[in-house]
Amino acid sequence: MRRHPGWVKLRVRHNNNDIMARPYMSYDISSLRKFVSPEIIFGAGSRKAVANFASNFGARHVFLVSDPGVEKAGWVAEIMDILVAAGLRVTVFTGVSANPKVDEVMAGAELYKSSQCDVIVAIGGGSPMDCAKGIGIVSAHGRNILDFEGVDTITSPSPPMILIPTTAGTSADVSQFAIISDPSRRFKFSIISKAVVPDVSLIDPEVTETMDAYLTACTGVDAMVHAIEAYVSTGSGPLTDTNALEAIRLINRHLEPLVLNTANVHLREQIMLASMQAGLAFSNAILGAVHAMSHSLGGYLDLPHGLCNALLLEHVVAYNYTSAEDRFRRVAEAMDIDTRGMSKPVIKQRLMARIITLKQAVGLEAKLGKLGVTTSDIPYLSGFALQDPCILTNPRKSSRRDVEVVYEEAL
Repeated sequence: MRRHPGWVKLRVRHNNNDIMARPYMSYDISSLRKFVSPEIIFGAGSRKAVANFASNFGARHVFLVSDPGVEKAGWVAEIMDILVAAGLRVTVFTGVSANPKVDEVMAGAELYKSSQCDVIVAIGGGSPMDCAKGIGIVSAHGRNILDFEGVDTITSPSPPMILIPTTAGTSADVSQFAIISDPSRRFKFSIISKAVVPDVSLIDPEVTETMDAYLTACTGVDAMVHAIEAYVSTGSGPLTDTNALEAIRLINRHLEPLVLNTANVHLREQIMLASMQAGLAFSNAILGAVHAMSHSLGGYLDLPHGLCNALLLEHVVAYNYTSAEDRFRRVAEAMDIDTRGMSKPVIKQRLMARIITLKQAVGLEAKLGKLGVTTSDIPYLSGFALQDPCILTNPRKSSRRDVEVVYEEAL
């Protein structure tokens, strides 16, 4: 009998000997999909439960990670007050830049260790949350964060971790990704493992009220890219598809009005919900070429991640379209495009037009050239993009020249 390459034989132990359970007893695992998620508390005021969860983890001394912008907005002081009122000691670390760097992770881990902390809480956007994940990894292993680049490289569990997102887009609070910038290579590297999924995510739309319109736009488009790439990913499945499509619908309908009226509580909640669903989708389905190229670009020029995604999105959609036409049709429908009677080329045209219109409406119209990228940079960027794990689940296989052409089209 010919065995599928994804099949395995079941073995059992009996009297300390390996034996076959039954001859050729096999099962096909090639179509199985896992779904990982933290415990999620969603809704206004959920951040105020932070001390309860920290105490449940046996915390005595909490390591609170954030960045100067979030601290200035007042959220660090509020969370610290809640923890202290519950009788917990707190050490605050806000030495995190817009793209968390290797030395910042290592400095945070050293402070965590010297302060004898036992639980990590992070409040902020993707940068503080990814930095907190890195601090947890280093604290658990006692090695440099560079050692953990790649997929499933973590062997010891991190300290208990509670994340409170202040932006509606990065979804680091629900994902199995940590993205760290290595300045020596001018490159963002990915750490992908269910071991970096936080224990608890407190998703509170109220804390996004301090975001300005530009940050709202960048993070909102980031969430849209998460959802689209997760839906067309070769790792997608029914558990991720429903989250991805609903996230696309919510962002398509609510991001533009929110950027125009950032004080609207209902719109903030809808985009926060979309960000969460997009995060659950991409964390499990992984992503694609937009993120592989964006990580390379953001590490090279230290640009906002959401902006990098926005600049590349329609160009990667155009490249991928023929490899996932039915999937992109569903994406178009989720963006309120009536595809009935349309040919596939017309659907592609309408989808790209809607993406461009959405970007323009929220003020993300820049080109790579205006941000300092030159044609001479493209071979370097492409080389690192092809090393990114996200490229592996892109629906269309990519050569170096393919990636170079997409970068060139986005100039």
